[in-house]
This record gives sequence, structure tokens and C-alpha cells, in this order.
Amino acid sequence: MQWHRLTCRPVRIEWPTVAVAVCIYAGFAALTWWYDRLPPPLVAVLGGYLLAWHGSLQHEVIHGHPTPWRAVNELLARPGLSLWLPFGLYRDSHLAHHRAELTCPQQDPESWYLSPRAWASLGAPGRTCLHLLNTSVGRLVLGPLVLLWRFAATQLRAARGGTLDAAAWAGHALATAPVLAWVLWVCRIPLGEYLLLFVYPYLALTLLRTFAEHQAEALPGQRTSAVETHPLMALVYLNNNLHALHHECPRVAWYRLPRLWRRHRARILQANGGHCYPGYLTVLWRYALRPRVTPCWPLAAPASSGAPALPAPAVAPR
Repeated sequence: MQWHRLTCRPVRIEWPTVAVAVCIYAGFAALTWWYDRLPPPLVAVLGGYLLAWHGSLQHEVIHGHPTPWRAVNELLARPGLSLWLPFGLYRDSHLAHHRAELTCPQQDPESWYLSPRAWASLGAPGRTCLHLLNTSVGRLVLGPLVLLWRFAATQLRAARGGTLDAAAWAGHALATAPVLAWVLWVCRIPLGEYLLLFVYPYLALTLLRTFAEHQAEALPGQRTSAVETHPLMALVYLNNNLHALHHECPRVAWYRLPRLWRRHRARILQANGGHCYPGYLTVLWRYALRPRVTPCWPLAAPASSGAPALPAPAVAPR
């Protein structure tokens, strides 16, 4: 299938994506401003949704949307609402994910698999924890904490080894300073409450999407899944729930994906081995206490396996 006209850089502004950005920032400003007038459960639902939506906007920007100008696009997505992840690190890692042998822990920076050597070195408690993380309950409840710990560990190792991306962190400091000033000083939201009611639900909601995206299959074309979900869930993910289609045509704008999915659904599912779920409730229920995949990468080592394994995924939520 050829996507030439759909995969090129935008030649004009994609207004649906600009509208999403306006809704995200306006919604975030309103929610934080009236934070103390709303019940915490409602704040957690809305805060998690808005930050996950913002993560999806960043994903669109990484793939060249919504304008022909990269600097404008990145400026649109750079505000660090989630606090923890520099946009530059996410951009570089996610593009590497699209170039990698998917799910391979030596190559794919978004893989949740361990290499056989790393798996063999784990004791029983570590293996039990990883099996739990491959259940939907474990991924949503423990996954955010594990993800943040892994990311911090990789950055500390980079700092000690002299390979820390100082430019990315400097840009991140500039991007998060206004957010922290607004949240902490203007809206007077305690940092702990912001982390609990905004950042943690956002990570859990994002991890729900990534939980069902990839699996280690012998045929590379069968390593990417899709979830046909409710429009509200599709909106927060900007249709990245149709992940098999996104990997086939990663430069197509989010609002064009549903029509393409309907047109090419049968062919895509035939190519990806039928890896498709009817909704995220199905994913949650089916794998609540049963691991969806084995944590140990089950395939033969790639040709480049002599290279050192990548550290635990730094940006797996994306």
C-alpha cells in the first residue's frame, strides 16, 4: 500500500490538531484554577485525561504535525505538564522505536521485554514483579512507579557516564518552570497532590494504551496490535490505539486514521495476525491477573545482539 500523499510533511496548518492543543491548554488552565472547588476523584479523572491527551499531542508533533515548521510544532507541544520527561529525549527515543526491531530489548527503547541474559540474572522476586507488570492491574497500579524509577536510573547512569543530554534537560527546565509556577504559586496546588491527581493518572492511562500495543511474534508484521475503542478513549490517544495502522503509516495525521482503518482493516488484520481488541475494558478484564506476554523476549537474538542491551525503557508510555 502506498501512502505518498498522506505521509509527507504538512504543506498547510492542520487545524484539528491546533484545536486539540487549544482544548488541552485551556482545559488544564481551567482545571488547575478551580482545583480546590472540585472533588479529588473528578480532578484525577480530568487531570489524567488532559495530561495523557497532551502526551498524544507531543506524539503528533514528533511525527511532523500540525504545521510545516518544526520549531512551531515543538513550541506547541513543549510545555512540561507531566514534569518528568524532557521532550527532546522522548522525541529521539520514539523515533528510534520506529526504526528498531520492534519489542527487541537490545534495539527497541520502548520495549518492556528483558533479554534472556537479563531475565536469567533475576531472582524469584524480580521475576514475580515482572510477571505482575505484564498484567493489566499491575501495569496500571505499579507501572507508573516502575517507569519513573527506571527512567531515573537510566538518567543517573548517563550522568555518571558523561552521556547525559544536557541540552534536553535544559530545554525541559525551561518548559516546566512556567508550569510549576502556575501550579504551585498561582493555583497553590501542593506538588504531592499534583503528582498524585494529575501525573499518576496520566501515566496509568498512557500505560493502558501501551500495554496492548506490541507483542514479540516471529513475524515482524505481527508485533503490533490495535484496539477499537470508545470515541472518548480514541480521542485521548489521538487514535494511536489503532497502533498497527500508525506503524504502517506513521506520518498520517491522527484525524485521518479512522477512515483509513475502516478502509484497510481487513488487510491490516490479516497482516498482523489478527491482533486486535474490541476495547480497553476487554484488555483490562482479560489480563487483569494473567500476564499478557512473557517478560523474557522469546525470539532469537538479532544480528546486532553483541551490542550491550539498552537500559530499561526510558519512555515506554509513549
